[in-house]
Amino acid sequence: MSDAPQTISAKPGVLSLAIREKAALFAAYMPFVKNGGLFIPTSKPFKMGEEVFMLLTLLDDPHKLKIVGKVIWITPQTVNNKPQGIGIQFSDRDGGAEAKKRIENILGAALKSSRPTHTI
Repeated sequence: MSDAPQTISAKPGVLSLAIREKAALFAAYMPFVKNGGLFIPTSKPFKMGEEVFMLLTLLDDPHKLKIVGKVIWITPQTVNNKPQGIGIQFSDRDGGAEAKKRIENILGAALKSSRPTHTI
Protein backbone atom coordinates (compact mmCIF):
# COMPACT_ATOMS: atom_id res chain seq x y z
CA MET A 1 0.00 0.00 0.00
CA SER A 2 1.27 3.46 -0.90
CA ASP A 3 1.97 5.92 1.90
CA ALA A 4 0.56 8.78 -0.18
CA PRO A 5 -2.42 10.59 1.36
CA GLN A 6 -5.76 9.57 -0.09
CA THR A 7 -7.76 12.51 -1.38
CA ILE A 8 -11.44 12.32 -2.22
CA SER A 9 -13.06 15.50 -3.48
CA ALA A 10 -16.79 15.64 -2.79
CA LYS A 11 -17.22 18.99 -4.56
CA PRO A 12 -15.01 21.98 -5.35
CA GLY A 13 -13.54 23.51 -2.21
CA VAL A 14 -14.28 20.43 -0.08
CA LEU A 15 -11.62 17.76 0.45
CA SER A 16 -11.63 14.56 2.44
CA LEU A 17 -8.08 13.50 3.22
CA ALA A 18 -6.83 10.39 5.04
CA ILE A 19 -3.17 10.24 6.01
CA ARG A 20 -2.56 6.75 7.38
CA GLU A 21 1.20 6.74 7.94
CA LYS A 22 3.54 9.01 9.89
CA ALA A 23 5.97 9.22 6.92
CA ALA A 24 3.18 10.49 4.66
CA LEU A 25 2.16 13.05 7.30
CA PHE A 26 5.77 14.26 7.58
CA ALA A 27 6.01 14.60 3.79
CA ALA A 28 2.75 16.60 3.57
CA TYR A 29 2.94 18.83 6.68
CA MET A 30 4.19 22.42 6.35
CA PRO A 31 5.36 23.65 9.78
CA PHE A 32 6.99 26.72 8.17
CA VAL A 33 3.57 28.13 7.16
CA LYS A 34 1.86 30.46 9.65
CA ASN A 35 -0.77 28.37 11.51
CA GLY A 36 0.60 25.21 9.78
CA GLY A 37 -0.61 23.63 6.60
CA LEU A 38 -0.66 20.57 4.37
CA PHE A 39 0.38 19.75 0.86
CA ILE A 40 -2.46 17.86 -0.80
CA PRO A 41 -1.72 15.87 -3.95
CA THR A 42 -4.51 16.55 -6.42
CA SER A 43 -5.07 17.22 -10.08
CA LYS A 44 -8.32 19.10 -9.39
CA PRO A 45 -8.20 22.78 -10.34
CA PHE A 46 -7.95 25.29 -7.48
CA LYS A 47 -7.27 29.02 -7.42
CA MET A 48 -4.79 30.89 -5.25
CA GLY A 49 -6.52 32.18 -2.12
CA GLU A 50 -9.49 29.84 -2.58
CA GLU A 51 -11.05 28.76 0.71
CA VAL A 52 -11.05 25.01 1.24
CA PHE A 53 -12.88 22.92 3.81
CA MET A 54 -11.08 19.70 4.77
CA LEU A 55 -12.10 16.60 6.63
CA LEU A 56 -8.77 15.17 7.77
CA THR A 57 -8.21 11.70 9.19
CA LEU A 58 -4.82 11.16 10.84
CA LEU A 59 -3.30 7.69 11.14
CA ASP A 60 -5.75 5.31 12.88
CA ASP A 61 -7.74 8.01 14.69
CA PRO A 62 -11.45 7.60 13.85
CA HIS A 63 -12.06 11.28 14.76
CA LYS A 64 -12.01 13.50 11.65
CA LEU A 65 -10.63 17.00 12.00
CA LYS A 66 -12.76 19.68 10.36
CA ILE A 67 -10.42 22.37 9.05
CA VAL A 68 -10.89 25.56 7.07
CA GLY A 69 -7.88 26.73 5.09
CA LYS A 70 -6.86 28.52 1.94
CA VAL A 71 -4.78 27.64 -1.11
CA ILE A 72 -1.36 29.30 -0.78
CA TRP A 73 0.38 27.62 -3.70
CA ILE A 74 -0.25 25.33 -6.61
CA THR A 75 2.13 22.80 -8.14
CA PRO A 76 0.49 22.36 -11.56
CA GLN A 77 2.32 19.19 -12.58
CA THR A 78 5.17 17.05 -11.37
CA VAL A 79 8.17 19.38 -10.94
CA ASN A 80 11.60 18.15 -9.80
CA ASN A 81 10.02 14.90 -8.59
CA LYS A 82 7.48 16.85 -6.52
CA PRO A 83 3.88 15.69 -7.02
CA GLN A 84 1.12 17.83 -8.49
CA GLY A 85 -1.10 19.39 -5.86
CA ILE A 86 -1.92 22.36 -3.65
CA GLY A 87 -0.57 23.85 -0.45
CA ILE A 88 -3.26 24.65 2.11
CA GLN A 89 -2.65 27.07 4.99
CA PHE A 90 -4.74 26.30 8.07
CA SER A 91 -7.00 29.03 9.40
CA ASP A 92 -6.01 30.23 12.87
CA ARG A 93 -9.53 29.22 13.91
CA ASP A 94 -12.11 26.84 12.40
CA GLY A 95 -10.13 23.72 13.32
CA GLY A 96 -6.73 24.91 12.11
CA ALA A 97 -5.17 25.39 15.54
CA GLU A 98 -6.34 21.94 16.68
CA ALA A 99 -5.01 20.32 13.50
CA LYS A 100 -1.60 21.99 13.85
CA LYS A 101 -1.32 20.87 17.49
CA ARG A 102 -2.35 17.26 16.73
CA ILE A 103 -0.04 16.95 13.73
CA GLU A 104 2.95 18.39 15.61
CA ASN A 105 2.26 16.06 18.56
CA ILE A 106 2.26 13.06 16.20
CA LEU A 107 5.43 14.13 14.37
CA GLY A 108 7.34 15.22 17.49
CA ALA A 109 11.12 15.21 16.93
CA ALA A 110 10.65 14.33 13.24
CA LEU A 111 9.75 18.00 12.65
CA LYS A 112 13.47 18.81 12.93
CA SER A 113 14.43 16.20 10.32
CA SER A 114 16.16 17.25 7.11
CA ARG A 115 14.47 14.48 5.08
CA PRO A 116 12.87 15.75 1.87
CA THR A 117 9.14 16.42 1.83
CA HIS A 118 6.56 17.13 -0.88
CA THR A 119 7.14 20.84 -0.30
CA ILE A 120 10.78 21.78 0.28
